[in-house]
Amino acid sequence: MPALVAIIGRGRMGSGLAAAVETAGVGVRLVGRGRCAEDTLDADLVLIATPDDTIHDVAAELARAHAVRAGQVVLHLSGLLDRDALHPLAPTGAGLGSFHPLQSVAHAGTAPARLRGAYAGLEGDERALAAGEDLAAALGMHPIRLAPGTKPAYHAGAVIASNYLVALAALAEELAREAGVPPADAARLYLPLMRGTVANLALGPAVAITGPIRRGDAATIRRRLVALDAEQRAVYRALGRVALRLAREAGLSEPSAAAVERSLSASD
Repeated sequence: MPALVAIIGRGRMGSGLAAAVETAGVGVRLVGRGRCAEDTLDADLVLIATPDDTIHDVAAELARAHAVRAGQVVLHLSGLLDRDALHPLAPTGAGLGSFHPLQSVAHAGTAPARLRGAYAGLEGDERALAAGEDLAAALGMHPIRLAPGTKPAYHAGAVIASNYLVALAALAEELAREAGVPPADAARLYLPLMRGTVANLALGPAVAITGPIRRGDAATIRRRLVALDAEQRAVYRALGRVALRLAREAGLSEPSAAAVERSLSASD
């Protein structure tokens, strides 16, 4: 584990990682874009925690300032971009790669606890991968090495699992309001159900899937679709087809699955 980690970027994840690194008993320095070479040169590991579209520019700034040396490792935190985003630093001889904390950090103070037990997606050269694994171990995270070219699919999965979960909760709340549930209750109505479903996922998606698609209740699905507007129906159908694949995997009979498929594909 490095003796000193320099983190560039004071956003939620940068600040949260700084708190987590400090909690792990490792020296940390949190700096903004207006850094000087002294902010990073004595660090063993440099983390770039800025937005994706600025990572290349930050790397170029570090290169121009001679702020990175051959013995260091530089990792950015993007879930989508790979080591090529750090290309301006290639002549320095530093290890280059990415360390993506697969966790949502809404407040920096919660990061040490939230990151513990979460996964970290790693990509880069061998030195970068080793440094990422050391950092993950210090933070109590599970490192996972990502093959070259796979980060777009990996990150799309992260967006669906996190951001789209929030979007689905918002859509469910909207439907509760349409059903006449008071706004204050609508905002909380489905949260216990969602928590229970997430807990069931530890058993695997095919085991966790419940409801009319898993039961093969085609008539219920048709009635629900009629009650939705066009945009809501599109979401219901798209996710319903994924749920149907899981239901088949869980043992739904083919005649029932075919009936559900017809209901999901029926014209408006």
